[in-house]
Amino acid sequence: MTTSALSRSAPLLQAKGLEKHFPVRRGFFGRIQDYVRAVDGVDLTLEHGEILGLVGESGCGKSTLGRVLLRLLEPTGGSVHFDQQDLRGLSTKALRAERRKMQLIFQDPYSSLNPRMTIGQMLTEPLKVHALHAGNEATRVAELLRTVGLRPEHAQRYAHEFSGGQRQRVGIARALAVEPKLIVCDEAVSALDVSVQAQVINLLQDLQQQFGLSYLFIAHDLAVVKHIATRVAVMYLGRIVEIGDKKRLFAAPEHPYTHALMQAIPLPDPTITRQGVLLTGDVPSPLKPPSGCHLHTRCLYAQDKCRQVTPALTGTREHAVACHFPLNMTTTAQHSQPALTPSRLRLQRLQSAFQTKVKTDVD
Repeated sequence: MTTSALSRSAPLLQAKGLEKHFPVRRGFFGRIQDYVRAVDGVDLTLEHGEILGLVGESGCGKSTLGRVLLRLLEPTGGSVHFDQQDLRGLSTKALRAERRKMQLIFQDPYSSLNPRMTIGQMLTEPLKVHALHAGNEATRVAELLRTVGLRPEHAQRYAHEFSGGQRQRVGIARALAVEPKLIVCDEAVSALDVSVQAQVINLLQDLQQQFGLSYLFIAHDLAVVKHIATRVAVMYLGRIVEIGDKKRLFAAPEHPYTHALMQAIPLPDPTITRQGVLLTGDVPSPLKPPSGCHLHTRCLYAQDKCRQVTPALTGTREHAVACHFPLNMTTTAQHSQPALTPSRLRLQRLQSAFQTKVKTDVD
């Protein structure tokens, strides 16, 4: 097998046990008192030409994970291999050369563009940094603008002269300028109107097919992820709780958190009521995450093992889940019952606490 064939058979991006903990400093001397566990032991692979969707509630660590994978943030622990290179072992100079192959599209297209530079200057800058298309920068800029659906004469304009969708197209063109293999799309369409979202998503899909790109597509809109991704990873409190093929994951989610996210997708018919998993309460603080499974404080099916033992992400590449009692193992009777409303759930817990107290008093 040739070297090129070997490189294609290996994953483009592979993370093992990846961690990013932010120190919390208190007191007059700013001593470290604790750590915010933004990314807490993530295992992840991304193949050549694949679109991996990363979903989860706000604050679960999605954007932090994307930046750690690109080494824009230094990881606290674990390893990241990109194109068979250990990113943590690279020098600053070597990392700069390797970073040409991986780019980032930001959520806010306006704040990510320099208001003092023209679009042409912004697209020319990465070409000069990496010594690409020397002497033909203007031709390359015009080509990039046409590729993302803009006109070459737009190169003379400034960012404030464009709409939100056009600014995001400029951000995409800037990412494409250095001919990357991987693009991390960090909520790339969240700040756009729905009609513009569809246009940008279609553009990203066309570019992926045209250039053979790989995307890590970070989003909180499950409908968008379902449309664009080939595989989906679900993140909760810094951990991947379920990952697998898009069709299987949306059709039969096995983790209660994934199931709850699916239940939150709006239905076009208001008369239809979903019967499924409900979560109670808010997301715990990553400063003091719950022991064992992080979801046990909100999960209806939590048992003692969930509170004591951290579930490992087990399964195959097609589908893996981090749950001691995945939904496919839960009894049919449990899931045939109507979903508990928050008020009924509070009543059930009060009754349970009262029964426990009565039993203790009797003993």
